[in-house]
Amino acid sequence: MNQSIEDQAVNAIRVLSADAVEKAKSGHPGLPLGAAAIAYELWGRHMDHNAKNPLWENRDRFVLSGGHGSVLLYSLLHLFGYGLTKDDLAHFRQENSLTPGHPEYGHTPGVEATTGPLGAGMAMAVGMAMAQAHLAAVFNRPDFPVADHYTYVLGGDGCMMEGISSEAFSLAGTLGLGKLIVLYDSNRISIEGSTDIAFTEHVQKRMEAFGFQTITVEDGNDREAIGAAIEAAKADRQHPSFITVKTRIGYGCPEKEGKASAHGEPLGEGNVVALKRNLGWESMEGFYVPDRVYEHYRSLAARGEEKEEKWNIMFREYRKVYPELAELWDRYHDREAGKKAWDDPEYWAFDRKPEATRNLSGVLINRLKDMVPSMIGGAADLAPSTKTYMKGVGDFSRTDYTGRNLHFGVREQAMSAIANGLALCGLRPFVSTFFVFSDYTKPMARLSALMKLPVTYVFTHDSIGVGEDGPTHEPVEQLAMLRAMPNFHVFRPADAVETGAAWYYAITAQTAPTALVLTRQPLPWPERGSM
Repeated sequence: MNQSIEDQAVNAIRVLSADAVEKAKSGHPGLPLGAAAIAYELWGRHMDHNAKNPLWENRDRFVLSGGHGSVLLYSLLHLFGYGLTKDDLAHFRQENSLTPGHPEYGHTPGVEATTGPLGAGMAMAVGMAMAQAHLAAVFNRPDFPVADHYTYVLGGDGCMMEGISSEAFSLAGTLGLGKLIVLYDSNRISIEGSTDIAFTEHVQKRMEAFGFQTITVEDGNDREAIGAAIEAAKADRQHPSFITVKTRIGYGCPEKEGKASAHGEPLGEGNVVALKRNLGWESMEGFYVPDRVYEHYRSLAARGEEKEEKWNIMFREYRKVYPELAELWDRYHDREAGKKAWDDPEYWAFDRKPEATRNLSGVLINRLKDMVPSMIGGAADLAPSTKTYMKGVGDFSRTDYTGRNLHFGVREQAMSAIANGLALCGLRPFVSTFFVFSDYTKPMARLSALMKLPVTYVFTHDSIGVGEDGPTHEPVEQLAMLRAMPNFHVFRPADAVETGAAWYYAITAQTAPTALVLTRQPLPWPERGSM
């Protein structure tokens, strides 16, 4: 079979993915086989990224929302030179390996977010796109686009079924996040079979209703059409874009292609051989990739190095031309900025009178906002009640991305995932709702803890004392639930000083999220020594 080098490069992703799953005797080969051409076209031709520096500030972000297909991402990271070896691929899903069953942020270089629960990556990508929009509005100047990256997220039917994606995409459309590009791997297969048994909506019309530009690619192996769709998405700066790519799950495996059995189990040794033969692969050896294919990937990766070098040159000049903005940039990226509150007497100054801790928290937020310029946040339509509005810093909207007050609407789960996306881009987010609704935040708060992100959760109305609203608004078990979560710090302060200490802990935390559980009722000022 006479194949172009690009055909071979795509098939290398498929072969490595199939071999890794087969070696582990566990995993999900269907997504990598079906979406390999999408991934290659995006990473090789359209995404700005540098394997030599995975944390380059202006890199494009890629989130694999369908995290079960992690071996697709690991194959890309190996081929593009991010440091993953063939041995790492051969230890897929094994204890202490760099290639766990789902992508884990902070564990594997090049992984931008921990994605396990379907749809979570979609919502975190919205947060990343919001972070980019904010940073661009604050820092970009003519001829100096220092924050100019795109956020790409790839997911499938399961991600679109989960409600969190609708919550997040509704907000993304409202905000007009033009640098958010969603790639929908539409193979119409789920674990139980055809998606027709439970999912027959017109997804594109839903996304249009949310305010997205929608584009459809009929053939998931048509790289030219995929590339044209990505460029059309980039060209629309007024709307986020949703690209439906129609694929075949398990593509290339004669016995599994298009079937639910390709989703979550190894192909089997015989089927791996059949796959390689069907793809025209030149060797049946496990994890074999021809040198010419590696050389091709090295040439693609070199473009990313050039992109970063050009950005570095521009940023050095930016520092000279805009020294005040450069100083603010450094403050935004100072993870210890909040520590100055410790020695600030104004931060600890309170009237000795009964006060609700939600009110005290509101005062402290407004004292911290100037010390920590990257502090950004809001509520699930409850800021007047949770006292989480920052004065004088504006509201984040499609007409003003410089604002630092976020209006999430009544969307607690997406709010929490979006906060993770903001934190993954270096901002200091806080989110808030009533304590009883912490149930809605829990899955994404758990991801905050797993990723060691310093997100602050402000939960007010902490007591059954709000009884006039009835049992639906009386938190009983929520405190024990949150305190049982590993790497999730919970404070229920009893007065002003304790509230100040709790906020100080939260704003200086580096490797864990924090919850502040606060009262609606005034609490008495206790007898204690002075600070």
